[in-house]
Amino acid sequence: MKRLALLVPILGFAASLNAQSADLLSVYREAQLADAVYAGAKAQYIAAQERLPQGRALLLPNVNFQAGTNYNDVNTEYKNSFFASGQRDFYDYNYGVTVNQPLYRRQNNVTYEQAKIQLKQAESQLTAASQDLMTRVAQAYFDVLLARANLNTIRAQKTAVAEQLEQAKRNFIVGTATITDSREAQARFDLVVAQELGAANDLEVRLRALEQIVGKPVGELAGLNLPVSLNAPDPVDMNAWVEQAYQSSLQVALAQQSLELAAREVEKSQAGHYPTLDAVGSLTQNYASSSAQGIGSDVQALVIGLQLNVPLYQGGAIDSRVREAVANQERVRQELENARRSVALQTRQAYLGVTSGLGQVKALEQAVASTQLQLESTKLGQEVGVRTAVDVLNVDQQMAVARRDLAQAIYNTILNQLKLKAAVGKLTEADLKDVNSLLRDNGR
Repeated sequence: MKRLALLVPILGFAASLNAQSADLLSVYREAQLADAVYAGAKAQYIAAQERLPQGRALLLPNVNFQAGTNYNDVNTEYKNSFFASGQRDFYDYNYGVTVNQPLYRRQNNVTYEQAKIQLKQAESQLTAASQDLMTRVAQAYFDVLLARANLNTIRAQKTAVAEQLEQAKRNFIVGTATITDSREAQARFDLVVAQELGAANDLEVRLRALEQIVGKPVGELAGLNLPVSLNAPDPVDMNAWVEQAYQSSLQVALAQQSLELAAREVEKSQAGHYPTLDAVGSLTQNYASSSAQGIGSDVQALVIGLQLNVPLYQGGAIDSRVREAVANQERVRQELENARRSVALQTRQAYLGVTSGLGQVKALEQAVASTQLQLESTKLGQEVGVRTAVDVLNVDQQMAVARRDLAQAIYNTILNQLKLKAAVGKLTEADLKDVNSLLRDNGR
């Protein structure tokens, strides 16, 4: 019995832990481990890191070992020679080491510089993927909360319409209402039922979208802890945000790095006209037990030298590659300009979304407060007999709609705050923690 008495509170505590709702931060951290898009970005970054040693390898020596052996069956006939004619069979073998050290290869140097740029670009891509994951998780998370609020609102409408339908049926029975009133109430009820089915389906779809990112069912989600306090953009000047986006946006940084790569590609193509100079060396051993002349040999050779290669004519291929690289450089330059314009537009949209959202939130908070006063007045009127239960349900319905609209305005404002930070390349996990502090655990 003592063990059972101890076990009961432990089980109760465990149940309370399981009942706790998942919040935005916990969902994001699960998505970091499970999201396929982000995992692919991490794998791409790991692969891109190998570009640097590959580029460096072009500047280092090439060392190769070769070996071979042969069986020879030779029939010879010499005329007017002191060598004896006849058939001979013998073995020979050879082995050696060759070394090639590039001394001047302009193309290799440019390739190594490109590898450095590609590594920086991979780092920017991984950071962009991380910020994209934050915005996708937040978007999917709040889509679920909004779908849940919309379903609750429709259910509140259903309750009010159902009461109206019952009242219409009662009035028709006692003769104070026509069959038209009853049928009209039935039509409104049927419409709300259809809307409820659609809202339930939408909630299920939103949950599955979040599940796709997290990789498993998320269960109950923490909702907003009203009232919330949302901050205005700092700085308050929209143009200052746009200028910051030009400087630190990851989208612009990636486009600039692509332009640097394109410029290096032009340089590498032009290097096809340049000579190359290598230091070469070999140490070989060649042995033959005999030969066509009947003389065996055992030769060791050490060769060290320089090898110069001067391109004179390659059929116009080098000039063609230069023209191609120059055209691609211009294409990437235009992509950079487009990236700057896109980032400016995204920044302005997010900024205006935040500022207008803050105004909507303030107005809807006042609307909720006014509707609350209306609900209290209606309930008081019901107590004194001047209002009916249907009137109270109608105001309850209005309250549900007002609260849903307020929640939607808050969600959109929060998402625009995150998108604004992402547009200037400054979105971090700390921003998600700030948003997470606005949520409450529905299991508590």
